[in-house]
Amino acid sequence: MTYGYLHLPDVLAHIRMSEMKGGHFQFLTIQGLCLAWATMLVSLALLCPSDLLRNAKRVLLMIALPISIVISTIYWTLLLFLPHMILMSDPEETTPTSSSLVPEPTRLPLQVDLALHAAPAISMFIDFYFFEKKYSKTASRWGSITLMALAGSWYSTWVEHCASYNGFFPYPFLTENPYNIRVAIYVAATTFAAVSFMVLNALHSY
Repeated sequence: MTYGYLHLPDVLAHIRMSEMKGGHFQFLTIQGLCLAWATMLVSLALLCPSDLLRNAKRVLLMIALPISIVISTIYWTLLLFLPHMILMSDPEETTPTSSSLVPEPTRLPLQVDLALHAAPAISMFIDFYFFEKKYSKTASRWGSITLMALAGSWYSTWVEHCASYNGFFPYPFLTENPYNIRVAIYVAATTFAAVSFMVLNALHSY
């Protein structure tokens, strides 16, 4: 995961990230990566047993795991079937009439791609199933709904704010849709995250 972050491009779609509002942190991928890092750091801190750290870790995991699942699911699905909806192209370029001249969107090297869009989900999945006990039904249901609603509200507000300055979103599937469709996307992703956690928790054996 750290390898992926350290090898993030400074220029994306011919635009320097430092010139964009939010920079790399307008991407849900990077926010999910930070949550996974925080969860793992607290896990390491648990080498010195602490009820406070244990509870903090379980809250972080309840946020980081479903968000990483959403990121991986959306990213790899769109990358395989609709890459132009997930990979940024220069927002100033218009689509040429000849398909052979359509500019290729920016692609990451495979090892960086895997570090950013697969490693966090795999790490959180392993952490949950091998090092954590399952959550109670009440905690799983209402905790995931509440935390994902807060996370979804935060990210949708943040990315809309960044786009109001940049003139475009970090993901083409947001840029190319009107506000009401974007709201539906935010709600659908938030719901998918909450349901994913509930399902994963239900499948936990102990």
